[in-house]
Amino acid sequence: MSKNSLADLAVTGTTIAVRVTPKARANKVVVESGVIKIGVTEPPAQGQANGAVTVLLAEALGVAKSRLTLVRGQKSRDKVFRLD
Repeated sequence: MSKNSLADLAVTGTTIAVRVTPKARANKVVVESGVIKIGVTEPPAQGQANGAVTVLLAEALGVAKSRLTLVRGQKSRDKVFRLD
């Protein structure tokens, strides 16, 4: 997936649902059947995967990672982020 490929979703106040795969072979963001799937090489322990997901999602949206807030799914594979 190319950089800024989700830029059309980068609207302030929008919520973005993602499905996360921790300990993946490579960091990647893909959209399958309208679902944003993010694979990160980090393990889920101590929020490491959440941090990596935030960075990848911010890159795909073309925004600073500080603009993304994890609002639901801190310990789940299904997460919801809000763009501030």
